[in-house]
Parts: sequence; structure tokens; C-alpha cells
Amino acid sequence: MNRLKNKLKGYLVAAGILAGAVVLASILVSLAPEPERREQPPQIPFVHTARVMSGQGAIPVYGAGTVRPSAEIDVTPQVRGRVDWVNPNFHSGGRLKAGETMFRIEQADYQYRLREAMADLEDRKVALLEAQELAAVARSEYEQYSGRQLESGATVDQASPLVLREPQLKAAQAALKREEARVAEARLALSRTKVNAPFDGYVREEFVDKGQFLSVGKSVGRLFAADAVEVVIPLSDASTALIPGLWKLQKGNGKRQVPARVIARFGDESFAWNGYVDRAEASLDKQTRTIDVVVRVPDPFSRSEQVQGAARPEHAPPLLIGKFVEIEIQGITPESYFQVPRSALQSNNELWVVRENQSVGIVPVQVLQRGDDEVFVTGALEEGLAVITGGIQFATEGMMVRSEAGSRP
Repeated sequence: MNRLKNKLKGYLVAAGILAGAVVLASILVSLAPEPERREQPPQIPFVHTARVMSGQGAIPVYGAGTVRPSAEIDVTPQVRGRVDWVNPNFHSGGRLKAGETMFRIEQADYQYRLREAMADLEDRKVALLEAQELAAVARSEYEQYSGRQLESGATVDQASPLVLREPQLKAAQAALKREEARVAEARLALSRTKVNAPFDGYVREEFVDKGQFLSVGKSVGRLFAADAVEVVIPLSDASTALIPGLWKLQKGNGKRQVPARVIARFGDESFAWNGYVDRAEASLDKQTRTIDVVVRVPDPFSRSEQVQGAARPEHAPPLLIGKFVEIEIQGITPESYFQVPRSALQSNNELWVVRENQSVGIVPVQVLQRGDDEVFVTGALEEGLAVITGGIQFATEGMMVRSEAGSRP
């Protein structure tokens, strides 16, 4: 009996403890502060925008290519012989002026031939005088003979050319011309013992030394012109359409010039040269389907303009052959066009514009030219209109957005 009472008493104590804990928990919950309520962030995306600018002036046409000589030749002798003198400037990288002798072949043999030819010429001159004199005597004798025959009433036959020594005279005249040609040929061969530069230029390579025996037509070096260089840039037909009068340009015609700017990088510095579009090739590249446009740069080895880096005019480099350069051609000037950041141009040539009510509009445009940072377009745009440059991957007509320039709807 006592055991039952003790067990019942234990149950009552446990129930009391449990009830007290429940009451205490309720009191603590009621006294706890209410959690701060935060509003959910809006679901409208935030976008980056830029302003549309009205285009002014000519649209640039961009390209790139490698500098090449405007003229380059193989240096080859026209007469054979041993080299007895080489110009100190005739070496790789050396500069030569037009008409300057690059090297000379021994002249003794050619001087002897000239003297011999001149001596033979003098002989032929004497022979011609003799032939002329004999022909004159023959004609005089024939005239006297025919006069006596006519006085006696006899008939006179026409004198043959041999009687009048006409063939002999013509042979002497031909022999004289032949010797004059030999003298001219000997003089020409003697003059060719001096190999002169045909134009102002730089020596790309040379392999000739004093004492070396040269054969006719054997190349001993290469020389390229210093007055101008060319850059061939492949352009699409859309880009070539922006170059005014391209298909009317002719090589070397400086009267019709389309200005171009050539930019080359040397380390951390950039330099620019002024040139012009000289011509375009009349065929498409079979592989790239592009058109080669040739830009000509006059005087590339003595003038340049620094466009980037510390200004050090004394360190301005020349426009080197083989240098990769960027080209900017002054294209056509349309009546109306716009400039937008390149990042604003979407696929299918569309722009996503932000209207005043922060809704998106999709505007198709025609791309005139693509630059590194900007695009030149035409379409239903106006200056100052905001275009989306980032922040969203896709857009639909009328969707709402937020931007730094607008307010929340």
C-alpha cells in the first residue's frame, strides 16, 4: 500500500514539473521581441545603359595589315666581271640615293673594247669617204660619156647601179652604222660596270664582296623604295562600300585621295602616319571572300606622330617593313546616323532601348560600321536615347527594368 502511494506521489511531482516548464516557456515566448519584417526585393532587373549619340563627319573604316615596300627589286649586274669596289652603304639596312653607285665591276676589259670599236669606226668613216668619192667620180664619168654619145647622135643606155657604184656606197654606209652601234654597245657595257640605285631606297639584303666574280643576271642583293610603303588590308564588301570613290582610284594618282591613318605600336607607345587609299584589287580573295584595299604611306621613314605613351620625338621610329599596323580610313559622310557602344548591339542587329517609363523597346538597326568600342548605325533612334549595355541576357518588348538613370516604377 505504501509502495503504491509513493509511486503516485512521484507521478504527481513529475506532472507538476512538466506543467511548470510549459508555463515558463509560454511566458518567455510572450516576452520575446517580434522579428523585424523586411520587404522582399523587387523582381524588376537592374540594367546598365548608355546614351545614343548623333554621328557627325565621316564614318571610319577600320582594318589591319602588314607593311610592305611600294617597290622592291633584285640587284643584278648586266655585265660580267670581277668586283673592284663596293659602296660602304651597300649593306643590309643601308640607305642609298637614286643614282648612287652600289658597286663597280673592273672596267679595263670594257674600256679596251670601246677603244677597239672606236678605232674600227674611224676606219669605216674613211671607207665611207672613199666610197662617196668613187661614186661621185663614177657618176661624173658616166655623165661625160652620155653627153658625148648624145652629141654624136648615138643612143645612151641607162647606167647600172654598179657602174655608178651605188651598192658600194650603201655598203660603206651600212658598215659605218654597224660600227657606230658597236661603239654605242661598248659604251653601254662600260657604263654598266657601275651598278647604280634606280631610286632612293634601303638595302634589304646583300651578298657581294670586293674581288668576287659576278655573272650576268646573278642576284647580289635586294633594294626597296624609301619614298613610300603600302599596307594591304582585307575588307568586306560592306566596308569597301563606305570608302568614297574606291573603284575610280588608280595607282599613283595623288589627285583623288581618300585619307587614311596608319597606327603602329612599339612597346608601350603608339605612332601614327598619314596616308591615303591608293587602289583596290579587282578580285575577291578565294578563301576569305574579302577585297584587298591598298593604303599608301608617303615618306614613312622620316615622319610620325606619337599618339600614345610618353612624348619623345627624338625616339620616333620609322614605319618598318613587315610591321603589323592598324588602319583607319576616312569613309563616307551620311546625312544621318548614330553612334552607340558596341556592347549595346544585340544579336540580329537590334538595340534594347529604355523608354521614359522604364519599359524596354526593341529597335532593329542597320549597321554601317563596327569599331572596337562603338558601332555606327541607322534606324528609329534619336540622340540621348538610353540603350541597354549590360545587366540582362534577354529582353522582351515592354518588360520593365531599372537603371541608374531612371526611377523605380
